[in-house]
Amino acid sequence: MAEIKSTLELALERTRKLPISQQEKDEIKRKEAEQKAAGIFHRYMDNTLSLNELLREIERMEEKARSAVRELLLSRWIDAVSLEADPEKLLRGIESLKGRSVDEIRRTLEVLRSEFERRGREAEQKMEIQLAEALRKEGIHGTAVVPRVRESGEWKERIRCVAQGFQGKIEEYKEALRKL
Repeated sequence: MAEIKSTLELALERTRKLPISQQEKDEIKRKEAEQKAAGIFHRYMDNTLSLNELLREIERMEEKARSAVRELLLSRWIDAVSLEADPEKLLRGIESLKGRSVDEIRRTLEVLRSEFERRGREAEQKMEIQLAEALRKEGIHGTAVVPRVRESGEWKERIRCVAQGFQGKIEEYKEALRKL
């Protein structure tokens, strides 16, 4: 009885004898490394992969893949450092792959982040007063009226402006992490 083959199997049979250049092989390996690094990054950030498990998974890879995944993972972690989220998990990962302490950067990021949060709270309080006043002018007032500042488009724009004021410093710290 004849075997039914998928389109993929037919394509593979036809291309099996075609030579693949070294450049194409390198590109395939680079894409594989990117996919592995992306998977590890997301599993680590989603708490489905511990730092120890992550390190063991990387150690089981062949040398070239291991090196590429480490570099890609470091780059992703450094790029993900921001004021909006706690960078501690990212910094622990960076420390483990770099094999060096980032305590100085950690401390300065904590100070910067607390300043960002303080300015954000101030902006939120100002907006809350403005929104309450606007509602009062429309005849909506009372103890049950609580403006939802964080759901307004103005809030998102204002917090984005506050964050932009810190962006230069964040980029400096990211560059310092890359140079470790």
